[in-house]
Amino acid sequence: MNLSIYFKKFFNSSQSSGIILIFCVILSLLIANSGLGSGFQNWLDQETGTDLFDLKYPIHIWINDGLMAVFFLLVGLEIKRELVEGELSSFKNASLPIFAAIGGMLVPATIYTMFNSGTEYGNGWGIPMATDIAFSLALISMLGSKIPNSIKIFLAALAIVDDLGAILVIAIFYTDQIHWLYLLLSLGVTILLFLLNFLKVTKLIFYIIPGLFLWYFLHHSGIHATIAGVLLALSIPTNASNVQISPLEKLEHTLHIPVSFVIMPIFALTNTNITFHNGMVEGLTSTLGLGIIVGLVIGKLIGINLFSFIAIKLRLSSLPHNSTWSHMLGVGLLAGIGFTMSIFIALLSFKDQIEIQDEAKFAILIASFLSAVLGVVILSISSKKNRFIDEDNEE
Repeated sequence: MNLSIYFKKFFNSSQSSGIILIFCVILSLLIANSGLGSGFQNWLDQETGTDLFDLKYPIHIWINDGLMAVFFLLVGLEIKRELVEGELSSFKNASLPIFAAIGGMLVPATIYTMFNSGTEYGNGWGIPMATDIAFSLALISMLGSKIPNSIKIFLAALAIVDDLGAILVIAIFYTDQIHWLYLLLSLGVTILLFLLNFLKVTKLIFYIIPGLFLWYFLHHSGIHATIAGVLLALSIPTNASNVQISPLEKLEHTLHIPVSFVIMPIFALTNTNITFHNGMVEGLTSTLGLGIIVGLVIGKLIGINLFSFIAIKLRLSSLPHNSTWSHMLGVGLLAGIGFTMSIFIALLSFKDQIEIQDEAKFAILIASFLSAVLGVVILSISSKKNRFIDEDNEE
């Protein structure tokens, strides 16, 4: 096999992106706890950009609010395509991720509140609500064809609804001030984007340029700017035909490699730089640590599967195609990978309280690690069991 073919296969492999992502997490932790840690953090805090139009931010803001908006754009495109022509095109399949995400937010928040109500940690109830799309999808992609595609799509849909819910929570409960003028301008741009879709405009440039303005207005409104990527994705034209390639499919194909092999690794490298110090391990048994860990690991598992079970029993939804409840248990665990939004909400919950922030971030790291390991194990066992059943049926 020559080198060019090898790299083509490598970059087309979702498993490869997952391996790179995990490597970046380990590298980030090593940097943060070495002599390079303070220098790396200072670099992330360094402001760059232009004062013109108030576009000068620290590098970590450009990564978390800028590059991740592109990631949300790609996920939004994938979800819309599946809603129009794929696994989520029926109401029963499309409704399940919504019910699951609601349960996956309510139950963890309730568990955290049970541990921390009336304490100095009470404001952090939103920390265990969110699922990290990048890490959860990277891990499930590493299982390859062992897992039904419908389960991967279900997890992607659940995670994006979950994160949108977390964004709303941030906007309502953790935002110091909403700038209504910018919010109204964001609404105007969103209406324009969907009007272009209605008028059957197909050139992507006519969507991308307003999308940049949408990001700018949302960022200045006080609402997390990554939602701009989702709104833009929903406005991009597509079709239910496999014959003609739609603008949505063209953009999705263009974004896949840069998002998987550039944006996601950069995000992992810059957001898991947690510095360990004395007392952090003991902090895991505090009400803060227990609220986060139990909320993410157990709360997500119970909330997602309980609400899914109720929706299916009421015949409002149905299990993803070719999946079982053991798959759903694995997904419920993977959804406990908090990272992105959980750390972000922790920073908002405990402003200027560095020690509490570090304890919360460490608890999020431990909970996410436990959820990842348990989720992969359950899904691996489930895939072997179901393959055995299939082979028996063929006999």
